[in-house]
Order: sequence, then structure tokens, then C-alpha cells
Amino acid sequence: MCIRDSLKGFDAPVAERTAKVIHAGLELHNRVALTFRKTAIRFHYEFNVRHLANMFQGLLNVKKEQLRTPDKLVQLWLHEAERTYCDLLMDAKDCQTYARVARETAKKYFPGDPDDKIFPTPNIWCHFARSLQDDMYTDVTSFEAISAILHEGLDEYNESNAVMNLVLFEDAIRHVCRVARVIQGSHAMLVGVGGSGKQSLSRLTSFLMGYSVSTITISRAYGVADFKMDIAAMYLRAGQKGESISFLLTDTQITDEKFLVFINDLLASGNIPDLFQPDDKENIINSVRNECKAAGIIDTNDNCDEFFLSKVRETLHLILCFSPVGESCRVRARRFPALVNNTIIDWFHPWPQEALQSVSQRFLGEVDLGSDEQVAQAIIDFMPVSFAVSYTHLRAHETPEHLVCRLLLEKKKKKQAE
Repeated sequence: MCIRDSLKGFDAPVAERTAKVIHAGLELHNRVALTFRKTAIRFHYEFNVRHLANMFQGLLNVKKEQLRTPDKLVQLWLHEAERTYCDLLMDAKDCQTYARVARETAKKYFPGDPDDKIFPTPNIWCHFARSLQDDMYTDVTSFEAISAILHEGLDEYNESNAVMNLVLFEDAIRHVCRVARVIQGSHAMLVGVGGSGKQSLSRLTSFLMGYSVSTITISRAYGVADFKMDIAAMYLRAGQKGESISFLLTDTQITDEKFLVFINDLLASGNIPDLFQPDDKENIINSVRNECKAAGIIDTNDNCDEFFLSKVRETLHLILCFSPVGESCRVRARRFPALVNNTIIDWFHPWPQEALQSVSQRFLGEVDLGSDEQVAQAIIDFMPVSFAVSYTHLRAHETPEHLVCRLLLEKKKKKQAE
């Protein structure tokens, strides 16, 4: 859909701003492509027309009520651009460079717009910004407001699933909103060290979006045939029943590189050759024939098969959880290009000091640290500093929660040894 056509029904000042937003987006894309070059380590720094489409696609998700003023359109464009380009950057330095480039581009094309309007803190848009029941794509008013909504969702999740004791600090909230934006219509690759919260946040996000989470159970005998059967079962649930599914797959579950042949086809087109036996294929075609007719499509076998696949592409979304440690992620991306070309990447950076503080406060606050409140608070405040200073000397890929739990366990063991 053309952006200009999509915004024709909006208020005149907003619609008239469209052309400038498009030009600004094109310039930003070109500057990003020139600034961030692909290297052996930054193997995914390759920006093309797919990124342009992803940036502008978000502008089509909003309704007139969310874009009453021209600066709101600029704010939304900057958000979509940040999700497209900044989220895949590997370190804080690159993110700071991107922020500078984006600000310079925005001020060049929209010099009259106030900074507090087009660069608000936070600038986050999602489908549950107002409440879990309101799926309108709009901006978050504050971290306090979205935190309350996500904690409500987490409580509901814990009532019907295995309890996740999560601390939803600001960075975690950002990742939840990013994953929610991606799985609305695409596939996600979450890249971060083991234990950084990729799986837990993906499960929470899928629950908030009304998706069921499917994964595979690895055993000694689990092989390619089993993996193929698991994917086929998800295809039937998505294509025949219309069930919205998040297929959660970690790099440690890929025990055979042949698994990635199926994943590559799933990501690239959704059409996995020989996934179903001929008899099963015929049953699938017959099961969607009436639905295909109702959609105004001639019910040939090929059309019914494509109709089934289109439903799968619409409702089955893959969430890959990979670690950047070692060579496997880069090698797999090179051998199976759809892993990068057909996913939207969200790179998990080390948790900031504020995150460490909130986790320390949460877990150590429940521990008896003595009667002296000042000493207890000093211990709580010391833990984030200790972790930050010793990050490379301790277990550098440990989450804040794991760190606190491990230190408490080591303290307990030491006391028992005495």
C-alpha cells in the first residue's frame, strides 16, 4: 500500500507532511548504509530495500486518531526507523552513532518541530500501550504506565503457566515492545548471551499478543524426522485452525544443522518441500477448499495449497534465540541467508546499571540482611557496582537475576562449610 494513499484520509497537515517523511526516511537509510559497514563480526550490517519497507510499514499500522498533528507522524517515523536500524546494532557506541545520525536527519527536514514532541522519552509504540484489551498501535505515555500494563499481563500469564519471576526494568520493557511489533507480521531473531532473558520475554510477549508458544523437546533420539513432524503439526494448527503461534527456537536446540534447511525455507517463503505426504497434502487441500471459495478464490488444488500457506505465513511466526558468542551464529547466517534476510533482529546488550539495581532491590530486598537498614541498603546498592566492575572477570554472560541468585547460593555453601 502506498503511504500517501494510506494517509489521505488523515487531517490535512498530517497528510501534507508525508512527502517530507519519505524523503527523510530515504536519506536516513542512505546515511545508515554508509555509516555502518558490514564486516566479519558485524555480519548482518547490510541495509537494503527490505529495511526501507520495514521502516515505512509501521506508518501503515496507525489510525487517524493516533496522528492528529504533523509532529506525531515524525515521532512515529523516528520510532519505526529506530526499530529497523538501531535494534540490530551490536554495541552501545553504534547505537549512539545512530541516534546522532537520526537526530541530524530529523532536524534537517523538520527544523520547526520541538524536540520534546519528536524526541520524547520514551518513544515506544506498541499494541498494548493503553491496556491489554486495546490493541490499537499507539505511543506509550511513560515507562510507569507501560510497566503497570506489563506487570498485569505477567500476573495473568503466571496464573495459567509456569511462573516466571521477572523484573521488568526499562530495557526489558523495550524488548517486549520490540518483539511484539515484530511478530505481528514477521519473524524475529533475538541475539544475546545465554540467560539474557530472550526466551522469558518472548513467552510473555506472545501471551500479551494472544499467541500460543510452541517449541521442541530435545532428546537423545530426536532427529530431523522428529523436527519435520513438529513443524508439520504447527503448520496444521496455523493453516487449518488459524491459531496464532510463536515458534520459539534456541540455538542450543539445533542439534543437527539440517534443521536449518527447514527453518531457512520457512523464513524465505513458508513453503517447505515434502513437509507433508501426498495423502496428508490432499486432506489439507480439502480442509481449506470451502474457506478458499468463500474468499472468492477459484478452488484449484494449487490455489487451495497457496491459500493454506498464506494462512501459515500470517499466523505462524518464528522467534529465534541465538547467542553471539563463538562462530556458530555468523557461520549459520552465511550458510542460511534467510536467517538474516527474512527476520527482524533485536540485539540484547548487557543490562545497564539501573537494571542491575532493580534486580538487586527485588531479590535482596526479600532476604534477611540484618536489622541495620543502612547496612542492608548498602549491600543492595553494592551488588550492581560489583557486577559492573567485575563483569569481564566473573561470568560475563550472566543475567543480573542469575548473578544475585548465584552469589546467595555461594554464600550459603560457604556458611555450611564453616
